[in-house]
Amino acid sequence: MTLDTKIVGGTLVDGSGAERFRGDIGIKDGKIVEVGDVAGAADHVIDAEGAIVTPGFTDIHTHYDGQVSWDSDLAPSSIHGVTTVVMGSCGVGFAPVRPTDHERLVELMEGVEDIPGSALAEGLTWNWETFPQYMSAIDFPHAINFACHVPHDALRVYMMGDRAVANEVATDEDIANMRQAVVEALKAGAVGFSTGRSDNHRDAAGQATPASEANTRELVGIAKALEGFEHGVLQAVSDFDMAEGPDRFDTEFDVIERMAEAGGSHPTSVSLMQRTQDPDQWKRMIARAEAASKKGTTIRLQVGARGIGVMLGLEATFHPFMGFPSYRKIAHLPLAERVKQMRDPAFREQLLKEKSGKVAGDGSALPPLADVLLEKIDFVSLSVFQLGDDPNYEPKMEESLYYRAREKGITPLAAMYDAMLEKDGKELLYFPIYNYAEFNLDNVHTMLSHPLALPGLSDGGAHVGTICDASFPTFMLTHWARDRSSGRIPLERVVQMMTGDTSKFVCMHDRGLLKPGMRADINVIDMDKLRLERPHMVRDLPAGGQRLIQNAQGYRTTLVGGTAVTKDGKLTGEKPGRLVRVG
Repeated sequence: MTLDTKIVGGTLVDGSGAERFRGDIGIKDGKIVEVGDVAGAADHVIDAEGAIVTPGFTDIHTHYDGQVSWDSDLAPSSIHGVTTVVMGSCGVGFAPVRPTDHERLVELMEGVEDIPGSALAEGLTWNWETFPQYMSAIDFPHAINFACHVPHDALRVYMMGDRAVANEVATDEDIANMRQAVVEALKAGAVGFSTGRSDNHRDAAGQATPASEANTRELVGIAKALEGFEHGVLQAVSDFDMAEGPDRFDTEFDVIERMAEAGGSHPTSVSLMQRTQDPDQWKRMIARAEAASKKGTTIRLQVGARGIGVMLGLEATFHPFMGFPSYRKIAHLPLAERVKQMRDPAFREQLLKEKSGKVAGDGSALPPLADVLLEKIDFVSLSVFQLGDDPNYEPKMEESLYYRAREKGITPLAAMYDAMLEKDGKELLYFPIYNYAEFNLDNVHTMLSHPLALPGLSDGGAHVGTICDASFPTFMLTHWARDRSSGRIPLERVVQMMTGDTSKFVCMHDRGLLKPGMRADINVIDMDKLRLERPHMVRDLPAGGQRLIQNAQGYRTTLVGGTAVTKDGKLTGEKPGRLVRVG
């Protein structure tokens, strides 16, 4: 048998957690057929000498729900070794939907996930109504594979109309209809059901999301849709402070746990991070998840790879000067003209004397963020860092702009002003809001090392003007497996978490391991050269919308179904990826 492709001479990290080994991989008809000493001839040979070979990464928490309908590249995930993404996280998405509710769902996604409404309005084709119809509409060739959760917000609006937006209690009939819609979606291959229960999630008008106030009865009723299926998962995000009183954390976790119990043997995942408002909440979440597991209810914990926050800059969604009168006068100008004005000493002096007016903010990032920044600017500046050309996502407090300001004898606000003007106004400031209370990632290490942990929260496709955390997989390899001076995680375990573990969790049993019979979704990575570049803004969304992209060096090639979709970090233009119909 002549192979289609053979990968030779690499060090295989097979996704199982087993020790790495030297070997070859034979690929035929999009699948792995041989692993080890592969002697047969092949039409194409990939030299992996000096590189590691891993399964493609499965990212279980993204928001490409709109982008997937107009963009077949699914970048930036596709340029960071990801070969399968799961969309529809946090309860937001675009199906099911009635024609009269298109704008309503756009406003939800715009507010919750910081995706320009103009881009969504122009880019979405809306050639669907039901969830199975949506799945069929997006099932065309893409660079990588993708799967879908049924999002609670869209589902609630579809079944309840204005009552959903008014956050009315769902009736028994509403719940039965939502449950049946999830059943139909699962039959069509949906990966599961997601819900969002966060006060920080608001639509573009600042209103609470439809799913955020759903009661236990509703969540339990919908979760029962998974009964009788061999696949299907539940996903939730919550602040865990929705209830009133001193026991509000446990009250809210009880809601999530009841939903998870209703899912039976189907697992649930929930976002885990250290919140500034309650620095020890993450420890209580781990304890509750452990207790649930002992009772037979699987609640896994999605963990971000680093501090989670926002990028501040003159091109970004936020920066501290948005509300200053002098800046507002030039805000409409092109970047180069704004920078020229801001470099004028008289303009700088005048602006820094002013007080900021109120600024509306993105509902997903401590709204309104610019106001929060300015209320306690001296304190906040301790946690704001200049990202630079070689991004450091674990900076020391002494590297903050507060210390830079003190060294220069200027105010922290002036230090931010000057820093943002570097690189012709394209510099970005890193403001980690979650996971960085102690100015290190020790707590993240503890989270990632927990047996219930799953790597997640990359939000690929979302928060396009504030973050670029779709680069999490590359950071996992560089920072946690290679570069951190202490507390590193073995490479074999890091790869297992992003491949075997995530794929198995979402019931995709045909990927995530390098063994015969598996899909040939594979990365060839030069670990010595692997590095993250600085994020930069591009204007490639519909209607001229902008988003942050972060490239990486060191990925020699990424294969999807045996076809190379990237070479040397660049997309090849090949489109072997399709919708994954789970089960």
